[in-house]
Amino acid sequence: MTLEILTPDKKVFEGEAASVVLPGALGSFEILDNHAPIISTLNDGKLTIRTKTKQEDIFFIKGGVVEAVNNKVTVLAEGITHK
Repeated sequence: MTLEILTPDKKVFEGEAASVVLPGALGSFEILDNHAPIISTLNDGKLTIRTKTKQEDIFFIKGGVVEAVNNKVTVLAEGITHK
């Protein structure tokens, strides 16, 4: 799936991912390849990107929203730091 992470200032990440784990408003959840369409609010917390080669990239976000549709995931974060 294609993953894009944006903040009000810049594009933080754009690329292919096998999965992404997000800090949802009701708890952490994971979006996998070919996930059903979803829109969710996000809390402050850890965002983990897993590539198809099993590598992990970790960010810490300050709230936002996520949309997954047609195998494209877009994260709009209010703020972000890279681990």
